[in-house]
Amino acid sequence: MDPAAADLVIAPMRRRHLPAVLAIEEQVQPRPWSERIFRSELGQPNRCYLVARQGANVVGFAGVLLVLDEGHVTNVAVDPSWHRRAVATSLLVRLCRTAAERGARNLTLEVRMSNDGAQALYRRFGFAPGGVRKAYYPDNREDALVMWAHDIDLPSYAERLAEIERAAGPAVIESLDGVEVDAAPAGVRSHPAAGRMGEP
Repeated sequence: MDPAAADLVIAPMRRRHLPAVLAIEEQVQPRPWSERIFRSELGQPNRCYLVARQGANVVGFAGVLLVLDEGHVTNVAVDPSWHRRAVATSLLVRLCRTAAERGARNLTLEVRMSNDGAQALYRRFGFAPGGVRKAYYPDNREDALVMWAHDIDLPSYAERLAEIERAAGPAVIESLDGVEVDAAPAGVRSHPAAGRMGEP
């Protein structure tokens, strides 16, 4: 793990984080979400949004929509100056664990067909191709690869996450009450996100 990322903290996204989140969003998304969309998402009980911080600086964020036993990863975005420092990996570890803790058994996402780097990252997390959405991305009508990770509630998947975390170096997790604790392995479609996944 990059020494500069040694103090990385993964925390629930709050409204106070939105200026920094929007700044990242505008850098990495051809069709960025508005503040109104983010505020609406944060107000929904079946959503989970996380930020990655170093000190007071937000350097990445990720989100998931949960419906029954399935989760749809809506965003994974990292400040370009923080690429290749395991930020997206740390966010996904926590996001997958949280989805499993909230009853999800399967996760899905869309990623640009041309984004080999993102696809490789998602494959590490057990995501496999499950279909193609034609002309999914409105900015250039690029196809999206639909990927699925199954059985994320099983101990074998928890061990996969633990192995990924060991390789990346554990981030610090900030609990819902604001107390920071060391990360530890968990035991264990129509949506505003359309046309935007696959830019970690």
